[in-house]
Amino acid sequence: MKVSIQSVNFNADKKLVNYVEKKIKGLEKFYDKIIGVEVFLKVQKTSDKENKISEFKITIPGADLIVKKEHKTFEEAVSLTILSMKRQLKKSKEKERVLQH
Repeated sequence: MKVSIQSVNFNADKKLVNYVEKKIKGLEKFYDKIIGVEVFLKVQKTSDKENKISEFKITIPGADLIVKKEHKTFEEAVSLTILSMKRQLKKSKEKERVLQH
């Protein structure tokens, strides 16, 4: 699985990058055929407190899954993104299983 993490409008520190990588590794438990993951961490220039954006694009055989979440902190935004991505991966795996039978 190829992982690419990009930070937009700021420099992500090592701790944040490690946090994201650890969370992504956990996704393999739900779907073992993940080809690649692109992560975009962005800071929106806004007066809103919830200006941290976490966007994941996960490539699996036959599809790309995209989830985007906003929150006050990157950790929280990444956690929300991962939760949503787990649901999508489970659905994709279930669909695949149904099609094989």
